[in-house]
Amino acid sequence: MSGSLTALSRLNTQLCRAALWLAASGLIAMTVIVAAQVWWRYVLNDSLLFVEPTAILLMSWFIFLGSAVGVREGFHMGFEVLLYVVPAGVGHALRVVSDAGILIFSCGMAVYGWQLMARTWNTSVPVIGLPGGFTYMPLFAGGILMSLFMLENLWRRLAGQVIDHAPRADDIIASEV
Repeated sequence: MSGSLTALSRLNTQLCRAALWLAASGLIAMTVIVAAQVWWRYVLNDSLLFVEPTAILLMSWFIFLGSAVGVREGFHMGFEVLLYVVPAGVGHALRVVSDAGILIFSCGMAVYGWQLMARTWNTSVPVIGLPGGFTYMPLFAGGILMSLFMLENLWRRLAGQVIDHAPRADDIIASEV
């Protein structure tokens, strides 16, 4: 493995771990504040005004961070039925095309997320008072992380270091007999 790929892999491992912890923390925080809102509303007959915008912002963060982790770990959605019946070389080429498509899409997420952040930064999120650009920051951060993760995956695949674990159609049929 080249030194640059090793460095990118180490960086991505740390970023992936941090993203997973932040996503989990955001999910827990959102659950706690929504539960607090239910208790406040039905027990104290009052309402916490910050809960809805905060919960939506937290949800955006854990969705985009979790999606980036899914891309790194190979849990993202894919249409792999065709890979079961094509020759291995064709399957490898299709995975390279798929990785390149995800990389392009994630770069677009980062670019347009940045533009949305910049355009809305001077507005304000009601009740919590954060700059409006914070609502698009998860899109930008998720796009950056997905881009880094897919760049590593594509680099590995092109260097012949990624082993495709898709079972062959013959293996599937043989295992069911």
